[in-house]
Amino acid sequence: MGVVAVDPTSPFTGGALLGDRIRMESVALDPGVFIRSMATRGSLGGLAASTREVADVLDAFGIEQILIETVGVGQSELDIARTADSSVVVLVPESGDSIQTLKAGLMEIADIFVVNKADRPGSDRLRHELELMLGLRGGHTLKNVPAHHGVDLGRAMTRDEKLAMNPARAAREAAKSDEATWTPPVLRTVAPAGEGIADVVSAVDRHFHYLERSGLLRERRRARLRARVIEVVERQVRRRLWSDDATNRWLDARLADLENGKTNPFAVADELLERSANLLTHTENDAR
Repeated sequence: MGVVAVDPTSPFTGGALLGDRIRMESVALDPGVFIRSMATRGSLGGLAASTREVADVLDAFGIEQILIETVGVGQSELDIARTADSSVVVLVPESGDSIQTLKAGLMEIADIFVVNKADRPGSDRLRHELELMLGLRGGHTLKNVPAHHGVDLGRAMTRDEKLAMNPARAAREAAKSDEATWTPPVLRTVAPAGEGIADVVSAVDRHFHYLERSGLLRERRRARLRARVIEVVERQVRRRLWSDDATNRWLDARLADLENGKTNPFAVADELLERSANLLTHTENDAR
């Protein structure tokens, strides 16, 4: 197994602690585990700029499973969703109130939820709130409940009707089934004691098999390759433009017109692209 562990970089010194090997001391010397620590160095997506390339190298060496640990991410730092086949979101009871489970972004990219420190107070409540959010988002609420007109109120409710009245339970049951759609399971772990780890591994395996079976694995990987090409092109264009002295001098000369309102940033940008077409097409050898 390969582990790519990303740590945040200090905005003041530029350094990073990279203490993941200390936390993983029990497996760091395992000959079947390779750990690569990386600093973000200003990257804001939760990963380092070259994390994907490191994962490519590990894949080329024949490592079948690669675990990427991100820095603590928020609602918009979601590069991991564009990198990994399966995204596992780990939360703890102290992470905030129930409003956290309603937020977009991080909550929406998870394929598996893990409530760690499940021996702490509030862990069961957090798990229930996550399942409730999943049930509401999946449309389980009242989905199978008939209209009240003409309904025999004396009969017993069916299983589907009972689940429709309890979206959290409906989401929990859906996560256990092998349906055509995937409902993220919400799992409990206590990391120092090793509790629940087997369930997490099993859930990751189940999700991978679901992706293969549904065809989503190939679809996701193709979309990922396309996005990476776009990202590389944008990076090269940005570097070629702003490392060119003539382009920077031309832009500085246009600042006076921008200040006086004779032109606007959009018009200047169009002019810059038109005059810099050769920079966008030349190769490194041409530059020499």
